[in-house]
Amino acid sequence: MKNLIRKTVSFLKKEDGPTAVEYAVMLALIIVVCIAAITALGSTASQTFSYVNGRVAAGNGAS
Repeated sequence: MKNLIRKTVSFLKKEDGPTAVEYAVMLALIIVVCIAAITALGSTASQTFSYVNGRVAAGNGAS
């Protein structure tokens, strides 16, 4: 029983666990920001391609 208590206290004193959790939280935030940026850029790119497609189609029909 003493061995279990000693190992538990040793585990709680170590800073490896909180550090790993902090890195996981930072990684999750970075992933969320990347997904948001990709979504925003994808939407803008889609609108741009639609605009260019409309302009090209209008130009080809007028000739």
